[in-house]
Amino acid sequence: FAGGSMRGYLMVFCLICCTADGQIVYSIAEETERGASVGNIAKDLGIDASTLSARKFRMITGSSKQYFNINASTGALSVNEPIDREQLCELKSVCLLNYELVLENPLELYRMEFKVLDINDNSPSFPLSEYHINMPEFLSPGARFTLPSAQDLDEGANSVQNYTLSPDEHFYLEMQIRGDGSKYPELVLKKALDREQQATHRLVLTAKDGGNPPKSGDVLVIVTVLDTNDNAPEFEHSVYRASILENSPSGTLVVQVHATDLDEGPNGEVRYSFSNTTSADLQRMFSVHPHTGEVTVNGVLAVQRPLLEMLIEARDNGAFGMSSTAKLLVEITDVNNHGPEITITSLSSPIPEDAVPGTVIALLSILDKDPGENGKVTCQISETLPFQLKPSLQNYYSLVTSELLDRELTSEYNITITATDLGSPPLTTQKTVWVQISDVNDNAPVFSADAFDVFVEENNPLGAFLYQVSASDPDIGENGRVSYVLRNSTVAGSALTSFLSMNLANGSIYAKRAFDFEQLKSFHFQVEAKDNGSPALSAAITVNVYISDQNDNAPAILYPISQNGSVAVEVVPRLADEDYLVTKVVADDEDNAQNAWLSYHLAHSSDSTLFQLSPHTGELRTTRSMRSTDFLKHKVVVVVRDHGEPPLSSTVTVGILLADTLPQALPDFDDSGEPNYSEVTLYLIIALSAISFVFLFTIIGLSIIKCYRYSLYGSSLRGNGSLTKTYCYKACLTAGSGSDTFMFYNTCGPTGTTGPSAVVTERHLTGQSGQSAQNLIILRNDSITPNETNSGAQKENIAITVYCFCPVNCGRCKISLCINMCHKEYTILVYSCHRNRAHLFIYFYFFTYEDISIFSNCFFFSKDAHVLRASKSSIKMLLRE
Repeated sequence: FAGGSMRGYLMVFCLICCTADGQIVYSIAEETERGASVGNIAKDLGIDASTLSARKFRMITGSSKQYFNINASTGALSVNEPIDREQLCELKSVCLLNYELVLENPLELYRMEFKVLDINDNSPSFPLSEYHINMPEFLSPGARFTLPSAQDLDEGANSVQNYTLSPDEHFYLEMQIRGDGSKYPELVLKKALDREQQATHRLVLTAKDGGNPPKSGDVLVIVTVLDTNDNAPEFEHSVYRASILENSPSGTLVVQVHATDLDEGPNGEVRYSFSNTTSADLQRMFSVHPHTGEVTVNGVLAVQRPLLEMLIEARDNGAFGMSSTAKLLVEITDVNNHGPEITITSLSSPIPEDAVPGTVIALLSILDKDPGENGKVTCQISETLPFQLKPSLQNYYSLVTSELLDRELTSEYNITITATDLGSPPLTTQKTVWVQISDVNDNAPVFSADAFDVFVEENNPLGAFLYQVSASDPDIGENGRVSYVLRNSTVAGSALTSFLSMNLANGSIYAKRAFDFEQLKSFHFQVEAKDNGSPALSAAITVNVYISDQNDNAPAILYPISQNGSVAVEVVPRLADEDYLVTKVVADDEDNAQNAWLSYHLAHSSDSTLFQLSPHTGELRTTRSMRSTDFLKHKVVVVVRDHGEPPLSSTVTVGILLADTLPQALPDFDDSGEPNYSEVTLYLIIALSAISFVFLFTIIGLSIIKCYRYSLYGSSLRGNGSLTKTYCYKACLTAGSGSDTFMFYNTCGPTGTTGPSAVVTERHLTGQSGQSAQNLIILRNDSITPNETNSGAQKENIAITVYCFCPVNCGRCKISLCINMCHKEYTILVYSCHRNRAHLFIYFYFFTYEDISIFSNCFFFSKDAHVLRASKSSIKMLLRE
């Protein structure tokens, strides 16, 4: 049309629209095939079908496609193009196509409205092919996790109606309803998780629509069991609403969401982002600040829908972040240029924390200068606050308490009052009211634990600090000032105050005596904490005192026992085998733990190669078999040491006697034991020196005696150089003689006779045992004449005398000589006197050691005689007349 004719047409069109009564509504299912009959427009409108062509009928629509045709001859209305309701009307609940039928001659206008009915031609679908959920294993049953919502382009009953979850013993599915009535699925923990048993759970979430037949869509939900963060962020509102102008420039603030997380540190820091279920187009048009939660316009709002729906996700910064979502509804509207004005006309602050619900705090006046809907105001505050707004007079609101207050939880409130008009978009004004809460004594002191455990070492100094109990009272001033006192009780039969004292102001506990672990290992008592409020409130707690051990007791030797400082004696067989158990040292330590762990050590042993001691059992054993050459007496010193710091020890001395039978009298072990090699060497040197000196003096003495004899009796002894009789006796001395009797048989007869039949009168004498001599002795027997004998003595043909050394030169020496001669025992009583000269001389001749046979116990001298000794050898004795 030309411009003028077009304007005329519109005027006629408007006139007809206003005056025409003809309007017809058709309903047609989407996806109806091309050519399908919808109705007969001529019949439905009462028009003669044959005049349609003549009247130049036209169908006018604002759609880019012509979905319907009219048969000009019959007036039949049919489908020209299949209709896709989801593409045509997107998310609108009612999809309408408006057509105008224009007829000329005369000009008539008829409205035709086609209601496109939805069919179940779309299956529910999820934005992602799989979703991952991280769950800490310490979560208790009942924990909830938001699952992704499926999208179905169909509407009504053909849209998503329900969700199902594959069977799993740990989870079940539960549907939740948002503030706007929409449903969404939540995954609920049914049974506690154990990551060590199963680290991953694979679940299948199925969304079903209500079509006939129903269609469904699946998505894989992978649950990974983790260990950390136990609180998910919580939004102040489950649904946020905002309105913005469709021409809002980039950077325009849409809304600021806010979520709080009860965790601390990184686990409580919240980051905001769009949920994965939010379409990519909306994520390109809007942006959310990760820290402030501000949602702003990010580009051109190229949308035809008046209401935009987005899901905002709040996730904390924990090692295994937890998240929650809130719905954001953004309405695209036109201009509203005046916001509400909030005026506080009255305010009462502070208010006591025991104020009853409904107490008026403030009176507010709210006014919006915009007219109509844009001037209507709604006023609200955060639902998490214990306050609410109540309408009072017109444009006035009262701020009142909605629940009991607790100053200890929150001592003051910044109440943000939000006034929003009903314009499009709505304008919002906020005003903050600061309300302080005054304290009342409604809290008793609280200890930081149910009980306190105190560990103190024994032998503590008097007045030592043990512990400081601490109770907190969230009240302030005198209501929160706490004092402490010990409750009366007894410990080990004594009053508690004899053990402990307490500082009433700070709860410090001090020891009034030294503790002994061996007598008292632990005890408990109660401490009462009381505030200074009116009336006063109090609380009590139990304090357990555990006394720890110090190494203050040395090991006690239980066996072997040493009485009165004597040495404990153990008898071991003379020829005991290797690893023979000599004794077992048993000890005990009154201390505890490592202070009582004992080990055994050999501190000293007279023969370090003969004995060994087990460090753990205390068993003293031989390291080899006993030998006949081993010393009969041994002494070992055993040290028993504990493992304390510093270690303490005790010693026991054990005397070891090598004997096959238990002797009647035990030997003395108090000496230093067998001499060591250095002492033996010293003793050998001294012995050899002594023997050398004795030998030298003996030679000198014999030489002097011999010279003296020859000087006195040289002529008489020589005589004519011959003897009437010569007797030779050869005696061999051996060890083991048990008798002290010596019988000497003289070959001469009685006085004046000679011959082997003569026998000297037998004399039996007793000598002293225990002596030994090692010499070669030659006895010479000479005949004597009667005038040579003592006048008082009985005369015999042969007188036997022995000349010996006398230290006092008394001349009256008496010697008893015992000789075991050829295994026969004899005794000789020998007298010596200068008045009766001896006729028998003793000559000492020393053989070399190689010539001397081993004998012992040969000679026994009386105490008046001077005993001559040689080294420990034996003697061959030759008796010669």
